[in-house]
Amino acid sequence: MELRQDSALIDTYRKIHARGAAWPEITQGMKEVGILEMEIYLLGTRLFMIMDTEVEFDHDKAMAELGSKPRQSEWEAYVSQFQNAATEASADQKWQLMEQIYKME
Repeated sequence: MELRQDSALIDTYRKIHARGAAWPEITQGMKEVGILEMEIYLLGTRLFMIMDTEVEFDHDKAMAELGSKPRQSEWEAYVSQFQNAATEASADQKWQLMEQIYKME
């Protein structure tokens, strides 16, 4: 995902994702749908997310379940001001699955 090209917005985006800053309902909701761990990395305006999930994790089902949680919609609306995506876009529209093409062994 891409953030807007605005250093003040990017700084604020960093702050709202700092340890303990994300809304607790959001973190709890992710755990409830099978997301065990999540990391987000930033390079310039480019965001990259790594999720560790339960073995039988179904991404589409989990995103649909998250989207039905009231605070999730509120969070998506809040963070959309920082993101280079449509304001009404849901998490699953912003964050896309990637194909792993290499893993060092």
